[in-house]
Amino acid sequence: MFVPCGESAPDLAGFTLLMPAVSVGNVGQLAMDLIISTLNMSKIGYFYTDCLVPMVGNNPYATTEGNSTELSINAEVKMGFRHVGQAGLKLLISDDPPASSSQSAGITVYSLPSRKLVALQLRSIFIKYKSKPFCEKLLSWVKSSGCARVIVLSSSHSYQRNDLQLRSVQNKIKSLNWEEMEKSRCIPEIDDSEFCIRIPGGGITKTLYDESCSKEIQMAVLLKFVSEGDNIPDALGLVEYLNEWLQILKPLSDDPTVSASRWKIPSSWRLLFGSGLPPALF
Repeated sequence: MFVPCGESAPDLAGFTLLMPAVSVGNVGQLAMDLIISTLNMSKIGYFYTDCLVPMVGNNPYATTEGNSTELSINAEVKMGFRHVGQAGLKLLISDDPPASSSQSAGITVYSLPSRKLVALQLRSIFIKYKSKPFCEKLLSWVKSSGCARVIVLSSSHSYQRNDLQLRSVQNKIKSLNWEEMEKSRCIPEIDDSEFCIRIPGGGITKTLYDESCSKEIQMAVLLKFVSEGDNIPDALGLVEYLNEWLQILKPLSDDPTVSASRWKIPSSWRLLFGSGLPPALF
């Protein structure tokens, strides 16, 4: 399932795996973009899977004009592929194409060995009935690779937040002043329904959490209650919460009142809401 960029699989023993869930507002994915771009993480491989809708796109973290038009697909590896260049684009064609046609740039893996961090970015949606098999395969890889823990960045519909989740609770993770996710009724509006953790709009978040518990893999889920729209502020808020825990970035100033963005906005975000209206219209 995992295909490394080099000749051998990287040693990820003791690493912390950061990954998003495809959830409401794409907040987890936007947060991962900020982390990968800011830390200038190196691509170490991708996941070859038939669980995602195939897709192709430009390098989302391009820093120069030379690599801004580079096409990236799921079959992008440095060995066993020939590069065909035309009109400034790089088309990657396999010498021995796989039997499955589900090549995509849906799941790419980046690493920062100096901080023992590995980041997995999801860029495509799941094919129907394929999300659970994907979670099982992914967590099997996590266990075999020796990752110490998994942190999932996700989001949930704000309009489905219940009264208990709106009120402040006493049970907090004291060292970080975080609130633990409250349980709600498994079947909403049914008074005698049991209580469980529900994450409406969270995509594979709940499935990943349940599977990690069954496989005894350490996992934490950080999520925000959000609404669809411009979710960049939500993503910035989510990475700030993560930074309180992992100390990925040090503060720019000792003065807490000084506000400055420490996160590097990826070049791909320039087209997040389209290319804008042509000036000729005015």
